[in-house]
Amino acid sequence: MIAKVMQMEKFVEQTLLFDFYGELLTEHQRMIYEDVVCNDLSYSEVAQMQGITRQGVHDMMKRCNKILSDYESKLHLVERFLSVKEKVQQIKNLAEQREEREVSSLISEIERISDEILEEL
Repeated sequence: MIAKVMQMEKFVEQTLLFDFYGELLTEHQRMIYEDVVCNDLSYSEVAQMQGITRQGVHDMMKRCNKILSDYESKLHLVERFLSVKEKVQQIKNLAEQREEREVSSLISEIERISDEILEEL
């Protein structure tokens, strides 16, 4: 079970990095990465389609993962996106509590979270 969760986390991380930085890869890198990660093809299947070795696909994936991770470590776009998404969810949760909490308390909390989002952008 833990391995499945870790595999899912890796998949989500890879797809987010690809969504944000995939266009910065070469067309060849992008095609291979997309086939493996997004289309869930095996290295062997991609190698056959691309006319390269399985090891070549493996090396390309390793290189692409490093490139995408390097972009994220410099630009932090995925990190900011996830943070803003979490804060928007907090605001949504507060809005759902509107009948249970005092309005001024809710507004104060929403303003605080909104300020945090604006600081991140």
